[in-house]
Amino acid sequence: MTTFAVRPGSSRQLAGTGTLLRFALRRDRLMIPVWVGVNALMVLSMPNTLEGLYGTPAERADLIRQVATNSSLRAMTGPVFDDSIGALTAWRAGVYAGALAAAMSLLVVVRHTRDEEESGRQELVASGMVGRRASLTSALLAAAVANAVLALLVTAGLAGQGAGGALALGLGIAGAGMVFATMAAIVAQLTESARLARGLTAAVLGTAFVLRAAGDSARDDGSSPLTWLSPLGWLENLRPYADARWWVLAPFAGAILLQGAVAYGLAGRRDIGMSFLPTRPGPATGRLGSAGALAWRLQRGGVLGWSIGFLLAGVVYGGMTEGVAGLVGDNAGARRIIERMGGQSGLTDAFLASMVGMLGLVAALYIVASVLRLHGEETSGRAEPVLANAVGRLRWAAGHLAIAFGGSALLMLLAGLGFAVGYGREIGPILGACLVQLPAIWVIGGLAVLLMGVLPRAAAAAWGVAGAVLLIGWVGPALDMPRVVLDLSPFGHLPKLPGGEMAWGPVLVLLGMAVVLVAAGLAGLRRRDMTT
Repeated sequence: MTTFAVRPGSSRQLAGTGTLLRFALRRDRLMIPVWVGVNALMVLSMPNTLEGLYGTPAERADLIRQVATNSSLRAMTGPVFDDSIGALTAWRAGVYAGALAAAMSLLVVVRHTRDEEESGRQELVASGMVGRRASLTSALLAAAVANAVLALLVTAGLAGQGAGGALALGLGIAGAGMVFATMAAIVAQLTESARLARGLTAAVLGTAFVLRAAGDSARDDGSSPLTWLSPLGWLENLRPYADARWWVLAPFAGAILLQGAVAYGLAGRRDIGMSFLPTRPGPATGRLGSAGALAWRLQRGGVLGWSIGFLLAGVVYGGMTEGVAGLVGDNAGARRIIERMGGQSGLTDAFLASMVGMLGLVAALYIVASVLRLHGEETSGRAEPVLANAVGRLRWAAGHLAIAFGGSALLMLLAGLGFAVGYGREIGPILGACLVQLPAIWVIGGLAVLLMGVLPRAAAAAWGVAGAVLLIGWVGPALDMPRVVLDLSPFGHLPKLPGGEMAWGPVLVLLGMAVVLVAAGLAGLRRRDMTT
């Protein structure tokens, strides 16, 4: 293995960092703006929405009372610490914005560290005048730039609600992002696979969300030890717009510095491409006797993690259903938003339909990630040994696509079962509502297949499509966007179930579109050269 020709502790340890940073930002010129833009728009759209929903002190006081007495709602969004619009914005969007910033950060860091080593590009870079820790530094700086821009947008956009609270919220969101950026930097040193590094860090993020949810469900003031074990819990306990606790920024800073120091220490003690935790060798026969079995072996961890998440989300959302009428009460604005998202069939059914739709939007992210795993196998060079045997391209692709499309069906089925467990009744209609999301999810997956097959260099644009659809579904109903904008998303054409009428026409059209997109993508894959 190649090692760096620099002395430990010398100033040349960071040689080339600026060039690598510019290269990283250029490579992520689409991904980072999409993540930052979607996150910022989600946060900045909240004040106007909340002002319309809870415009009077009485309405805000009633909301705070409902949140304090509804443990399921606190598990999803956390407690409310003040009745100002700024505090309600931090309550409604803060945890989710922090989680999105964390996801963006871990993807950026792993992409520019372990991904580069796994592909062999880092060894080529290291042959030049590049310091041993330059790559790690540039990856962390790229994540820092993305989080800094996000913090600036949030601070500037919410300054009208109070400059101090806006700054606290912006710093908290960026702090959560950088905690997971430095964590990803450690995991990237420990594992030999970029896929495993992303999966393990994402699992820690999921655990952080669950710990915060469990703590907030138990106590209504954010004081649970479980809440304090989670960086997302630190974000809510920063209490923007509610006599901000600036000292809570200290755990963020401490975690970032400590994890960064560990990552730098590990980076100086290993060769390129190596890891501290050896990869367990897999069987060469039996379960891996086919391309489909290999695809399942590669993606089974992701399928398991997503499945558990969807099942738990369904249980939590189902448990919230009984209290939705009391939460909304006589608030006509909140009722209208739920009905725009879930239909006009009654508040309970509309709430169920809106929550099912939100999980469908998240499932679109899964299918894009699963389809692009096929592209990752190609660009890393691991597809070539498989295709050099008696395995055609379509057979090779079919294994991954079966997991992508079949896995999305499994996620929605488990979500439906979770809803049934949490709500306690109407399992048939809820399962139908979950499964009717699949045509729209598969259209997004079909677009990813098309890009991967026809324009492989632009395959990452599938994330932009999924992000735009998520933004439309999340923010569109709250802002009462025009119908022409909502119709840009395939989810806007689905029937609003449960409670609404089943419309087979749009469902069949979306299914046809998905089939055409997948067929076109596979035809392109079959005819083009393989990329590396």
